[in-house]
Amino acid sequence: MSSTMSQKTLSRRSFIQSGIAFGGALATGARWSPAMATAPVLKVYSRTIEVNRQAAKVFSVAAKDGAKGIYANEGDRLSGSLFNATDEPLQMHWHGQIKAPYDQDRARPGGSALPPGQSDAHDFELTAGTHWMHSHSLSEQQMLAAPMVAREKDTGDVQDVVIMLHDFAFRSPQEILAELGGKSAHEGHETAAPSRAQSMPPAMPGMPHGPGMMHAMPGPGSSPMMMGTPHANDVRYDAYLANDRTLDDPEVVKVDRGGRVRLRVINGGTATAFFISMPGLIARCVSVDGTPCQPVEATTFPIAQGQRIDLVAEIPGDGGAFPVLAQVEASQFVTGIVLATPGATIRKLATSAEQTSGMVDLGFESQIRAVQPLSPKQSDKAFMVMLGEEPGYRWTINGRVHGEHQPFEVRLGERVEMTFMNPTMMMHPMHLHGHHFQVLALGGRRFSGAVRDTVIVPPHAPVTIAFDAAQRGAWLMHCHHLYHMATGMMTEVRIV
Repeated sequence: MSSTMSQKTLSRRSFIQSGIAFGGALATGARWSPAMATAPVLKVYSRTIEVNRQAAKVFSVAAKDGAKGIYANEGDRLSGSLFNATDEPLQMHWHGQIKAPYDQDRARPGGSALPPGQSDAHDFELTAGTHWMHSHSLSEQQMLAAPMVAREKDTGDVQDVVIMLHDFAFRSPQEILAELGGKSAHEGHETAAPSRAQSMPPAMPGMPHGPGMMHAMPGPGSSPMMMGTPHANDVRYDAYLANDRTLDDPEVVKVDRGGRVRLRVINGGTATAFFISMPGLIARCVSVDGTPCQPVEATTFPIAQGQRIDLVAEIPGDGGAFPVLAQVEASQFVTGIVLATPGATIRKLATSAEQTSGMVDLGFESQIRAVQPLSPKQSDKAFMVMLGEEPGYRWTINGRVHGEHQPFEVRLGERVEMTFMNPTMMMHPMHLHGHHFQVLALGGRRFSGAVRDTVIVPPHAPVTIAFDAAQRGAWLMHCHHLYHMATGMMTEVRIV
């Protein structure tokens, strides 16, 4: 810890006066302000970065000036085209955008892919908060993702810093899938099966759960844990990145002495959950998945794949350098960035923690309360959602893989409850497209929890959510572990 790194001053600011603002870097550290006009065009293309001193070919989602992601203000619209400059079909998902119509949710009506060399027009009001965009196929593993942030009107005088986390492998996603012993179950199955899901009565009592219900059967290349033992990290990664960089050479963001910083952390990892910490600073969670919550102070904050968390901290008046660390679940691997005031000494950071982190559970989730919960209303429909695993790395919802699934059918305006049951041995971050939902029960205990769009479902811990069916369409619901989704753990909520 004795060697030092040179401090980089990051002052890149690129916004527009109206409509979309494109950030100049993932962790700009810039206060929001309108600036130069830029045409609202997004391009997906290949690029090369350095990981562990090796060249790595990955994807990028950027404005035509090369700035990564979308940075805007509440009330702005995404109005422009998305151009696929890669050599493979693209399915882009606007994660967390609840105002995007169904026919724009995955690049094209019905979820078909955008061919190479072609463009699609998009036009919808951005959902306020910290969100992101990513490929809805295996190419997400190759970092085909970017922030999609619309700054809230009531944020105040605070410095925004966006951190995007990735798990990285030099192997292709197809090679990883083969190592796991699985094969893609959902590609080519964009139309739902015609059968109907069985709904439960609106009042749903607690459901039985426990290890006796089902045993996970890890496929080749998955965790060496014994069958029936909860585990994480079934994919072997070469590196973990924060804003494209490892902790050996982290991004350094300039901050002010005595200033306030709002960290907007996005877990773009495909198979990895993290614990966020800010040694030397007191951090409060003020938003999850882009939705405000009552402030919660903690020393570590769990964040699963697809989730976002906004943390506010005050920089001491005497300044200094403060790491923002992301430790891999059930591991000692660490990545992150550094916040530094002018002139601060930035010491070399250890890339391995002294202790292995624990498993992501529902402890933190049980503490979060939404600022604006759902209005009181009796549920019109309630469903049980059974998550399962079969031999051959085949992950299921209610015993079926995507393409053979039974849609959950509801009517526009209905209040819907869903209880996720997880008798498998891995945590599943479950995500619903086009809607935010409220967490209403953990382990059978009901409470008024967070409003979000992705919730973790640990082994043997039922989780109940509720949402109002707000837009017609067939909205995907799936596990945000990429390889669980790709091998079948995806279904649809069909709103008519």
